Amino acid sequence: MVADRLYVAILAGGSGTRLWPLSRAQRPKQLLPLTGDRSLIQQTFDRIAPLVPPERVLVLTERTHADAIRAQLPAIPAANVLVEPARRGTAGALALATLWVAQRDARAVMACLSSDHLIPDADEFRRTLAAAAQAAAQGDYLLTLGVQPTQPSTQFGYIEVADQIAEYDGYPVFRVARFVEKPQRAVAEEYVRGGRHLWNSGMFIWRVDTIQEQFRELMPHLAATLAPVGPLLGTPEGEHALAEVYPTIEVQTIDYGIMERAPNVAVVPARFRWSDVGNWAELYDVLPKDAHGNAIHGQHLKLDTHRSLIYSADGRPVVTLGIDDLVVVDTPDVLFICPRGRAAEVKRLVEWLEGDPRFQHLL
Repeated sequence: MVADRLYVAILAGGSGTRLWPLSRAQRPKQLLPLTGDRSLIQQTFDRIAPLVPPERVLVLTERTHADAIRAQLPAIPAANVLVEPARRGTAGALALATLWVAQRDARAVMACLSSDHLIPDADEFRRTLAAAAQAAAQGDYLLTLGVQPTQPSTQFGYIEVADQIAEYDGYPVFRVARFVEKPQRAVAEEYVRGGRHLWNSGMFIWRVDTIQEQFRELMPHLAATLAPVGPLLGTPEGEHALAEVYPTIEVQTIDYGIMERAPNVAVVPARFRWSDVGNWAELYDVLPKDAHGNAIHGQHLKLDTHRSLIYSADGRPVVTLGIDDLVVVDTPDVLFICPRGRAAEVKRLVEWLEGDPRFQHLL
């Protein structure tokens, strides 16, 4: 059965700057309980736990986050939290993950998930993932999960769907015609009307030998540089070897490096709701609202306040009067306020703060 050969790699190296000041370099959004008692990475693990035993789950992260991840995910063996010596993009991280899995099962099916996505319907997610794993197990295609757009977003990449090539447990599998990066608004509106485009969720499923062949073909330097490290992973020698060679590989995403250029890519349209919680406006969209359209976390006292996100991180009451369409985030050392319509610009704000030595303690 496919489930007996399924592994999961969770990418957890991001910094989540678009949710500053709550998400910061030392405690990024995947480690935060944004929508409940469990952090986003704990929710990611909870979703796949019924499908995959903890010993077949790998987490890739950077050194500053490793201890916190091990503390939040005690069921996963500590050695399964693999530390990247440098940030080299998702292509390098997933190439490393394929080597780790291949040492255990050279023809395993591997699902690659982000640690900071929000998917409320865990049962439907597992059904979709299981169907995609069956398709990937044939070894012919690299699979991705596409999400049905709910609006003409310019913040996501899109997948153009071609002809149907298979079906597993009632889930159709389509060949991918092409990937499109973050289009202009008019183009996104056309995609939504046309019905042939899905959001690129950044979740991938493939058989290990299939993706390794594509790494050798499309990213030969990366593949050749990391290959000798594979048999050593999990040993002191492997840690030393990885520290030497990993910083020398190219910085690249798996999308640009492999998926957009590989000839054998397919997509399973997802039926579950999904958000990458990419900024405060997206968090507002997924949180429950009061009668006035406000999404509230913590204590909030209000008069004449509408369609705003009020987030109190430390329990201190936030009091508002006569505001509309704002984001208000109160943390112990920073109060952040912006129009909800400009929440996507927070990354630019953080980059501006990074350039001023007076504000380094806030990052």
